[in-house]
Amino acid sequence: MKTVAAPKARVSDSSVRRLSRYHRILEDLENQGCEVVSSARLAELAGTNPAQIRKDLSYFGAFGKRGSGYRVHELRARILEILGLTRSWKVVLVGAGNLGHAIFSYKEFTRYGFHIVAILDTDPSKIGQAWEGIRIRPLDGCEEVLAATGAELAVIATPAAAAQAVVDRMAKAGIRGVLNFAPREVEVPRKVALRTVNITIELEGLTFDLRGRNEG
Repeated sequence: MKTVAAPKARVSDSSVRRLSRYHRILEDLENQGCEVVSSARLAELAGTNPAQIRKDLSYFGAFGKRGSGYRVHELRARILEILGLTRSWKVVLVGAGNLGHAIFSYKEFTRYGFHIVAILDTDPSKIGQAWEGIRIRPLDGCEEVLAATGAELAVIATPAAAAQAVVDRMAKAGIRGVLNFAPREVEVPRKVALRTVNITIELEGLTFDLRGRNEG
């Protein structure tokens, strides 16, 4: 299999999100026994067009042959490499409330190589409890926990008021990437990758779409 080239230019967030979508579609096709998929069919399943697929993939080299479609297994494997999913990632979860527990219970993380190896919180009533064998530890000891577990990614599920201070501490302790679920924007050093998931904003976008459809 060819090695995936480094991107020739900055890849947009929307392209990365589409790559994740292509990967899941290809996984479904592979499970169905499909060996080759045309760009038109892949575009139809992804809700886009063949030109967009070719553009998204072109950042990383040549894929498939014009008129012959894509070999499903090979394209999926190369997208996995692009997305950094050919290895396992150790994750620390900060925040052991209802949201944190829901995130911890989401088993798809493990299936795609994301393993929660530590849970941190500041609530004395939660510290010492264990979720599926992982003991909740105090945030004050995060540096030691990160050093012991080798966690590289942090999922932040704290109240909004605490999020920035927690992110600052995680970055200082050596975390390389942050997925922020706290309902506020946070800042990270340039060396740290950041993604924010604001469920309320997503719901507001959904109600906006529904309003437009009702008025149309």
